Amino acid sequence: MFSPKFYSIFTVLIFLLLNPSHAQLTSTFYSNTCPSVSSIVRNVVQQALQNDPRITASLTRLHFHDCFVNGCDASLLLDQGGNITLSEKNAVPNNNSARGFDVVDKIKTSVENSCPSVVSCADILALAAEASVSLSGGPSWNVLLGRRDGLIANQSGANTSIPNPTESLANVTAKFAAVGLNTSDLVALSGAHTFGRGQCRFFNQRLFNFSGTGKPDPTLNSTYLATLQQNCPQNGSGNTLNNLDPSSPNNFDNNYFKNLLKNQGLLQTDQELFSTNGAATISIVNNFASNQTAFFEAFVQSMINMGNISPLIGSQGEIRSDCKKVNGS
Repeated sequence: MFSPKFYSIFTVLIFLLLNPSHAQLTSTFYSNTCPSVSSIVRNVVQQALQNDPRITASLTRLHFHDCFVNGCDASLLLDQGGNITLSEKNAVPNNNSARGFDVVDKIKTSVENSCPSVVSCADILALAAEASVSLSGGPSWNVLLGRRDGLIANQSGANTSIPNPTESLANVTAKFAAVGLNTSDLVALSGAHTFGRGQCRFFNQRLFNFSGTGKPDPTLNSTYLATLQQNCPQNGSGNTLNNLDPSSPNNFDNNYFKNLLKNQGLLQTDQELFSTNGAATISIVNNFASNQTAFFEAFVQSMINMGNISPLIGSQGEIRSDCKKVNGS
């Protein structure tokens, strides 16, 4: 027979096995070692937002692009040099596109001044994403913490694992599934395109010669198409910025989904959520377009799910003193 003590230990072990992410990360991880970390991060983001209305979307995107490669380990932040021969910053999805690294450095400096060698850069990215969303009118949540920082970068992984804005819905769904995220997560996290900007080069294939047809993407609203063709003329600059959400570009709301119903998704991967015949995503888009609360609740859960992708914990990795480089390099 089991003793009561053995039974309780056995029960705990079973719980940990069935709930690995919650066993690894906790919202109270820094309660004793750096209790003010959330407010420190939020203050720096708020300060940056005064001069750069794009920064909240950019910081949220950094967390996304980090977690999809090697898990949420801040590998995206590593500069090329020393043992880092190929930086993720120079991967196709990030090169001349990912931004906000300077703000992450400012956050890290502020955190180090208060709690040296305690808070990981990976956790800073997760906290900065939450602060960015809530400061822009979106939901707030208790970020699960306890990640440690990776020692390597994975440029090839960044090139293959991060969804491409010209990919089919099937391909994007497969990339989400590869990191343990489902269709609901895909639609909810795509809703982060309710703020921020997109460069012409990420969608100009839709404007003049979609899939080699010599014509625009038929799912594009004709009025919206004319606006985009004016902003992104053929042979024009591929770096020109366009609002991902033309109706409220700096606010975190559910207008992104309302835009999809009007065929005003900027990126091909945006519009395909609604315009792909028979797709399971259509009903979710409809729900989020009509119910902002449902979107916010789903987004929070999906951000937590994404933040739980393969974190380094315990003695794995390290706590970087400088987010740009591995300690001692």
